[in-house]
Amino acid sequence: MFDSKVIIITGGSSGIGKELAGRLIKRGAGIALIARDEAKLRSVKDELTAVSPGGRRIESFSCDVSDAATVENTFRKIADDLGPPDILINSAGVLRESYFEKQSLETFREIMDINYFGTLHCIKAVLPYFKKKGGGRIVNICSMGGLMGTFGYAAYCSSKFAVTGLTESLRVELKPQNIKFHLVCPPEFESPMVDDINTYRTPENRHMVHTIPVLTVDEVADAIMSGLEKDKYIIIPGRVSKMVEKLNRLLPGLGRIVVDSRLKKVYRGPEN
Repeated sequence: MFDSKVIIITGGSSGIGKELAGRLIKRGAGIALIARDEAKLRSVKDELTAVSPGGRRIESFSCDVSDAATVENTFRKIADDLGPPDILINSAGVLRESYFEKQSLETFREIMDINYFGTLHCIKAVLPYFKKKGGGRIVNICSMGGLMGTFGYAAYCSSKFAVTGLTESLRVELKPQNIKFHLVCPPEFESPMVDDINTYRTPENRHMVHTIPVLTVDEVADAIMSGLEKDKYIIIPGRVSKMVEKLNRLLPGLGRIVVDSRLKKVYRGPEN
């Protein structure tokens, strides 16, 4: 499934992007890593090259996915260097947490620019190569926050719901062109982004989000690889995550009652 494929991974310098790159390179894929931090990219490229079997190529490309023109130019370089892509993994993203009243409009725009428009720009850029090859596969790393709202994540959930809507629409529209989609919705997992918000997150958010156990990045990466191999459309890592998603989907009223009850016990509000 992955042998000799050219796979583009955004957000490839850390977190789930890096973990997936390590697994895919061992499966025989050629990898194009995309991220903004050029120094981190070089470090990850060297690290993965050292364990790459059979000299599989890994190249890194510094790129801000929120800039459509830069994304298009970067994908052109990737096609020239590694060949036309077969798979795109949209893993680049940012996470911010705060009371809604304290989140600026700039924060909403920043998160939407990267999480949603970054995903959109990459899909637009890869599409001509997939159409020329007669098909392709797109993996959108979304979040449980793209399936249900969460306290303190108004900006983040807005962006991830947008990714869910985009993926749902394109899954239908592009399937006749042999372009497949996967929507990955993990709960919180160990990552630099989560480490950062752990330094300032609201107590309400901490209590509500951690209803679902925090997963390791290995657990999430393993679930994604398994889901791809089984050709699943929606991939939800973690047993508890699956249970919560099913409750929210089948019994949304009950889900809201549970959420409101849990929040009532810890709510302090933005003025405290």
